[in-house]
Amino acid sequence: MGVEKKGTMMSELDYTKAQLAFFYIVVLLSLDMLNPVKIFLHVFPAIKPWHIATFAIACMSYIFIVNLRELLYFATKVFFHSILSIFFNDVTVVGRENIPSHGPVIFTSNHANQFMDGLMIMCTCQRTISYLVADKSWNRPIIGHLAWMMGGVPVKRAQDSACKGTGKISIDLNALAGSDAVINVVGKGTSFTSQIKAGDKIRLPNNAIGIKVESIESDESMSLKVEDGVAEVLSSHPFPEYVTYDILPRIDQKDVYQNVLEKLASGGTIGIFPEGGSHDRTDLLPLKVGVALIAYSELEKDGINVPIVPVGLNYFRAHRFRGKATVEFGSPTYIEPSTLADYKKGGADKRRVCNDLLARIENSMRSVIVSVPDFETLQTIHAARRLYRQDGRNETAEQRQDMGRRFAEGYKRVLLQLGGEPPEEWLSLQSRILAYQKELNELGIRDYQVVGLDHEEVELGSESQGHSKADTVLHRMNVFGHIVHLFVIAVLAALPAMLLNLPVGLASRIYSNRRRKVALAASKVKVKGYDVMLSERVLACIVLVPSLWVVYGLLLSLFTSLDGP
Repeated sequence: MGVEKKGTMMSELDYTKAQLAFFYIVVLLSLDMLNPVKIFLHVFPAIKPWHIATFAIACMSYIFIVNLRELLYFATKVFFHSILSIFFNDVTVVGRENIPSHGPVIFTSNHANQFMDGLMIMCTCQRTISYLVADKSWNRPIIGHLAWMMGGVPVKRAQDSACKGTGKISIDLNALAGSDAVINVVGKGTSFTSQIKAGDKIRLPNNAIGIKVESIESDESMSLKVEDGVAEVLSSHPFPEYVTYDILPRIDQKDVYQNVLEKLASGGTIGIFPEGGSHDRTDLLPLKVGVALIAYSELEKDGINVPIVPVGLNYFRAHRFRGKATVEFGSPTYIEPSTLADYKKGGADKRRVCNDLLARIENSMRSVIVSVPDFETLQTIHAARRLYRQDGRNETAEQRQDMGRRFAEGYKRVLLQLGGEPPEEWLSLQSRILAYQKELNELGIRDYQVVGLDHEEVELGSESQGHSKADTVLHRMNVFGHIVHLFVIAVLAALPAMLLNLPVGLASRIYSNRRRKVALAASKVKVKGYDVMLSERVLACIVLVPSLWVVYGLLLSLFTSLDGP
């Protein structure tokens, strides 16, 4: 009897113990002379069977209530295992050995498929993970309930409370003196004193990075703190021209940090998406500093150097039904203990060590994903990796991931050496590879099937191999007959389910596409909004499938005699 090895929901030893315990109980229940309950009732005739049954039910109820959260998490995990098996053709896991078997852990992952990302990691990791969930999602029906069952921690995000600022602003870029500079903002038709407070952030058009407000001088004058990365944002805008802006209010996360630190101190695990939101880009967004603050706070408060495990979610046709996914757990990152003293000093020293840790976390996250500038380059790299593979060689998921990263890294180095302009040879190769991939898609075949096409004549019985023309024709007709037969059988088997579930498929597709357009309009970082489609489609199916079959049951009950004699 096969069993999953260590690193899954039940180890081989636990499975063996469960089997022995089950058959031992069967033996006890089968023989009255060995049944402990029957023996106990025989020795104490005053006690009735219903007394013991009532006591057992009371104990079961108590155990269920005390362990309700763990049981709900397990039930949710089992449920979403089935969901993933339906919506994904293949889910491959790499690097489970990098997950600490006990103690607190922080999981950091890229965020490429909205709600499905957390479910994907939860279902492929043996640890119980509590994810930080945006308050906006926490308050949504179904999503919020599932997040509660999974032990999620709601977090308010500044971008969810963003509002449009009155008037327009301009900044003198000549005032940029360094990463810690404070520059002045001049407003036109603005109301800084009534709309903005020190500590809030402003966000410029077509950008997701917020710039911290240092002080407010008047309705048309305020100062900004230019921290790391902000100078590049300011330089990308047409100052000194006036531009519109958004206001991101300062959010007090004290309670959230407290809940997270309590979970870590008790040996729990936390899941964080440091990018701050889902997107459909092919590279990481700038990471938020929250994960570094959590790790340092836990080291300062409880003396625990929490391992930070990167998780790479690599999807293929992520927004479509029956796609593929690879989940890769990388080597943990730890805080350098000697930097804790600088963290305690606060100010510039605290920012420096947090940014250093954040840079290491980003590097570890890049080590488990294939990051490239755009989707077209990603397609080229995946196709090149498949073409580079040696014929007949079966590669592991880890080898495929490593090869894809090598191609991506080589491409980025070429761009760096040539000042960002790809060479003509690369552009020519890219166009040929994309044309090849397009032709495969039009023919309806996969890359690995191309190798066998040149052997087709031999396999079918060609005249060059000594077969007559009539034999060749009959052989091909026989193969064609087998294909038609299998097709008819498959259609007859699948047609009823397809027709019955067709309303759900159409409704979920329309709904997910509308949600995609809404999310795209509200986002500053999404390209086409594909990252929300599969999550919204799954949510729609969770509601519509049982509802549809309840309707079918009512129709059968009302208009047929199936429930009659």
